[in-house]
Amino acid sequence: MGNPAFPPGIEGIRIQTVYYTFMRKRALSLLLTFAIFSVVSFGQTPHAATAPSRAEARDSHEGMTILVEPWTVASRYKERFPKKSPFNGGVIALHVTFQNESDDSIQLDLKSIRLLLFISEDSRQELITLTADDVADTVLLKNSGKDPTQRRNPLPIPVGRPTPSRDKNWTELRDAAQNAGVPSNVVAAHSSVQGLLYFDLRGEIELLQTARLYVPNLVTMSNRRPLSYFDIELGGHSTSN
Repeated sequence: MGNPAFPPGIEGIRIQTVYYTFMRKRALSLLLTFAIFSVVSFGQTPHAATAPSRAEARDSHEGMTILVEPWTVASRYKERFPKKSPFNGGVIALHVTFQNESDDSIQLDLKSIRLLLFISEDSRQELITLTADDVADTVLLKNSGKDPTQRRNPLPIPVGRPTPSRDKNWTELRDAAQNAGVPSNVVAAHSSVQGLLYFDLRGEIELLQTARLYVPNLVTMSNRRPLSYFDIELGGHSTSN
């Protein structure tokens, strides 16, 4: 017999309604579970966090991988340099990531890194990295009058000219360049260090098309074992936004 609380035929409709409501909730629950599983599985992909973007050049051996992204558009600098940009002063930044996948810490010699410029078949020049002070001087004090394709002396000889004033703007740019630079010359085991390296190209971005980043003098911290140098081709690798 039907439930006396319901008119004839209503109880069957009620049962069907409860059944379909249950099935909809069950289907929604299964879909939600599948979506969560898919997201978790994707996040656990071993190489998801280390895969380089199309804009990054790279070299890898002996447990160390170096990724390089040239910053060749003004918009790339806005977050780190909201006021005065090195790019507007002709200085190009390379965002470099050092990934140490070995079991030993590795020490870098950041001062020995060079940007190699291949001007012609018989002309190769090299640029040293700029310090934060150099960046501020080059952009704000206009002391960089040399051709970027000429070999630089890492210890320039003073010529007796008075040093322009280093004001608040200079200090702010120097600090921003320092904060955005590579923060340490030691990369711990199974970790990474990243930051900017600066080179004065006087705005001649096209020189990067045949340029290479040369990174020598890497050694393991435990036994001072030297690693082979890194020679990273930059041509065709540049930011596009």
